[in-house]
Amino acid sequence: MVEWDDMENADKLFNIRHSLAHLLAIAVLEKDLGAKLGIGPVIDNGFYYDFEFSNGYTPTPEDLKGFEKAMRKMVNKGLPFEGHEISVGDAKKLFASQPYKLDLINEFESEGKNLTIYKTGEFDDLCKGGHVDNTKEIPADGFTITHTAGAYWRGSEKNTMLTRIYGLAFESGEALDAHLKQMEEAKKRDHRKLGKEMELFTIIDEVGAGLPLFYPKGALLRKTIEGFISEQQEKRGYKDIWIPHITKGTLYEISGHLDKYDAMYTPMKIDEHDYYVKPMNCPHFMMLYKTLQHSYKELPVRYTCTTTNYRNEKSGELSGLTRVRSLTQDDCHVFARPDQIEKEIDLMLDMIKEVYAGFGLSDFYVRISLRDSKNKDKYIGNDEVWNTAENALRDIVKKTGWKYEEAEDEAAFYGPHR
Repeated sequence: MVEWDDMENADKLFNIRHSLAHLLAIAVLEKDLGAKLGIGPVIDNGFYYDFEFSNGYTPTPEDLKGFEKAMRKMVNKGLPFEGHEISVGDAKKLFASQPYKLDLINEFESEGKNLTIYKTGEFDDLCKGGHVDNTKEIPADGFTITHTAGAYWRGSEKNTMLTRIYGLAFESGEALDAHLKQMEEAKKRDHRKLGKEMELFTIIDEVGAGLPLFYPKGALLRKTIEGFISEQQEKRGYKDIWIPHITKGTLYEISGHLDKYDAMYTPMKIDEHDYYVKPMNCPHFMMLYKTLQHSYKELPVRYTCTTTNYRNEKSGELSGLTRVRSLTQDDCHVFARPDQIEKEIDLMLDMIKEVYAGFGLSDFYVRISLRDSKNKDKYIGNDEVWNTAENALRDIVKKTGWKYEEAEDEAAFYGPHR
């Protein structure tokens, strides 16, 4: 029995899920010694591991049950997890028969990163941790292997398609059972199923994946939601603008997106210039603001626009209305002085709370996207501007009393501007 009272639940659960990913790799290698290993990270509610099986084999549901049974035996054996640093040369020798591991090692070598491996029994994996100290810390009834899916190595369609095996993991069997029941209920309420049954929206092959079409009832719902949000923005001083859906590539050269943003569609040639369907709105807002003269006395200036963006999302990642290639946003941009930041963010958070309340949503949290503190060169702006903005976000969210988390390396490269 795992005691959780005196533990940091989130960290402990992360370590359990990460350790189970390694046990899954061991179970797969026991069945297919020639399998090639990809990566095995922690994800929401569990973990996955990517494999290239020998001779193109695809595991069956019976295989998944067998992997789970083998993993449970390892849990009960009390295998230790032991981590240590390793040189690039030694790592290449250790993983000589694992091409995907070698690919990662070469990347880490070029970036000057230290390498660590974790050993479990006779199995070694390239990994930065964390893990449980011993497999007996893992609740034997708290995990299950669920399903497989295809996944390109490094997410690129140019690379080999691997088999991704997913698992769920929780702090107890009771928590796992509760989640499985929740998943069953969620299937009954799947928006893709209801959208078709209620004649709200559909996705048609002849139109294209990730490009939803809305029936009259769905279009009415959209119009109602847009009107409700527009009212909230208007009473807080936001002014509507309108921007086109295509633009010259010059705009994205200026903004930096052309080199740093990889979800753009291939450009079309018009009058000897490259034109793109827009995947984001920020550069348009900035350029429109620049065309007029402004005094610091008139700040803040609040612009808003309900507009559609087009993003070249990977086919395997598309899902109903949650991941699409045509995405409509009620996008807001505020031009303000540094001393106005707190008030403006307060205004935004107040609007978010009121909009969510209109849909009966009250249990939510804030995710603060931060830059990568170890790789600042890929961002525009100096430390002073970034630190001011990030600290302001932290302080204001703390004052609200809302739950929040921080996510390093999630901030947009252009970040705050002065």
